[in-house]
Amino acid sequence: MDTKTISQLDRDSVLHPFTQLKDFASGKAGDPTIIETAKGIRIQDADGREYIDGFAGLYCVNIGYGRTEVADAISKQAHRLAYYHSYAAHTTDQLATLSSRLVKMAPGKMSKVFYGMSGSDANETNAKLVWYYNNLRGQPKKKKIISRHRGYHGCSVVSGSMTGMSFYHDHMDLPVSGILHTGAPHYYWGAEAGESELAFSQRRAEELEAMILREGPDTVGAFIAEPVLGTGGITPPPAGYWPAIQAVLKKYDVLLIADEVITGFGRTGSMFGCFKYDIEPDLITVAKGLTSAYVPLSASLVGEKVYKVMEEGADRVGAFSHGYTYSGHPLGVAAANAVLDIVEGENLPQKSAEIGGYFQEQLKSTFADLPIVGEVRGVGFMAAIEFVADRERKERFDATLKVGARVSKAARDRGLIARAMPHGDILGFAPPLVTTKGEVDEIVAIAHSAVRQVMDELTNK
Repeated sequence: MDTKTISQLDRDSVLHPFTQLKDFASGKAGDPTIIETAKGIRIQDADGREYIDGFAGLYCVNIGYGRTEVADAISKQAHRLAYYHSYAAHTTDQLATLSSRLVKMAPGKMSKVFYGMSGSDANETNAKLVWYYNNLRGQPKKKKIISRHRGYHGCSVVSGSMTGMSFYHDHMDLPVSGILHTGAPHYYWGAEAGESELAFSQRRAEELEAMILREGPDTVGAFIAEPVLGTGGITPPPAGYWPAIQAVLKKYDVLLIADEVITGFGRTGSMFGCFKYDIEPDLITVAKGLTSAYVPLSASLVGEKVYKVMEEGADRVGAFSHGYTYSGHPLGVAAANAVLDIVEGENLPQKSAEIGGYFQEQLKSTFADLPIVGEVRGVGFMAAIEFVADRERKERFDATLKVGARVSKAARDRGLIARAMPHGDILGFAPPLVTTKGEVDEIVAIAHSAVRQVMDELTNK
């Protein structure tokens, strides 16, 4: 089938996420990009154009493209048993193996693993677990969940409500009641004049405590957060942030949900972001890197404290009435075991720390002094460059200039996919964890050329 036919079929029948529907339908936005093949950190479209995927799909292809070990594991499982459900205590060898593996490798004191298909549904599950847990322990009002402005937790009803960016809510009747948002942990934009990182972190913790007291501690069930803000700007926490936040949560008996969908399985330079920042979660959300997106799979890891209450309540309330047709899908768990073999066998968290550290250094040395760059930030293989109109006064560009989007397009025109982040003029990077130093140099050089182009355009406008 030729590309013209594929494009027309797509335009006529596919509802694409995060796409301007009228522009796409009319052809104003151009044809869809038809991706055909991929290997390592590079993808190729139907026209033969090759791109470095500097965003690993959507932060997810951690082991890189084209790993035949995973394809073979999926094929072997499909030929043996393509599907059976996990309801009513049915299991497979791969499901039992993966679950034991995750409980042992995870931060905190985890007990059990529940499976879904996406980070969004895993966060829906975790919200329900918070409500279930508090009902079973006789605290039926303790249900509110606090998220953060600019936090990202999914696009479904409750997970979309927990996401702290208004454009995910607009015209969708979100957020639903019982979901609250507190301040983002972004020191660059949030700090007051002369305020240290530690003082800023303490102020954010005090704001959280004030919110809990205002709502009533007996009504607040959980706090959900990414160890490192992802879609909200790829922003590592400031010094002292997590100790201060966790002290508040423990004081008021509020569960901590660690959303490790992006940060899990090595991206920060540790196996989990919680290890990096000494976070002790009660519930953990994972997806993306769990299978490197080779097939859909997510998981909710349930801590001992929560599970014990669930088990003790079983005689009173009966079966745990939550589940999906595809919970613990045999192909997904087989893929996950093969991916984790690679992650552990090749020590990708350590590679993320070392090569990712080199990536951070190169970005800072290349971009930090450019007149339109306000901040270069990141950790491991997560990084962002934020552009500003005035460095000294920290003034943003006029939004109509679309500086971040223009830099992203200029990079793409040069063969690099780097994401224009949705909260400001930000260019984001999250390459596969198998990226080499030489490939880091390529990414930085292309990004630099793209930024220089847009700088010249702004100067000569």
